[in-house]
Amino acid sequence: MEAFTNYLLQFGHLNEQQIRLIHSKLTLRHLPKGAYLSEAGQVARELAFVVDGVLRSSFYNNKGEDVTHYFITENHFYVDIDSFLHKMFSMGYVQAVTDCELIIIKIEDYEELSATILDWDLIFQKVANKFLIEKMNRLKLNIMEEAQVKYELFLQNFPGLVNRVPLVYVASFLGITPSSLSRIRRKK
Repeated sequence: MEAFTNYLLQFGHLNEQQIRLIHSKLTLRHLPKGAYLSEAGQVARELAFVVDGVLRSSFYNNKGEDVTHYFITENHFYVDIDSFLHKMFSMGYVQAVTDCELIIIKIEDYEELSATILDWDLIFQKVANKFLIEKMNRLKLNIMEEAQVKYELFLQNFPGLVNRVPLVYVASFLGITPSSLSRIRRKK
């Protein structure tokens, strides 16, 4: 819970009473490798904070191919924000790439904290802004034309992740074939 609290405190002040209230609303969940946190067609009812492990956000394109959209690693939140806040059906999937330890906040607890803690919404607005900036930086990788450059930027932006996730997911995220990724890795 300490990592979660420290993460939130980067975005605003919380007193001890507020922290205790927040902790009372959190649940720990183990998500085994391969299990899904959320699936397309569902309405998101939980917000997750990754304590340990790697999640993968993906979708199926019009060719029926599983495309990795991004990775969620330790000390990052995951929520399908449109689905969570507006009760819309999710369009993608979130799967544990490794065994994961998550802190979960249910929508009703999130709403209670929002109604009780004055700065809760401001803190989460700042968290959402940070997430959007990170997501935009990740998407910039896919705009690059040269596969070698994409891979080098991936290694810089996600140190160590290439050793934690299957290379087929890395290739999908970079928008290249697994064989192209293998050639690039052999050159290094």
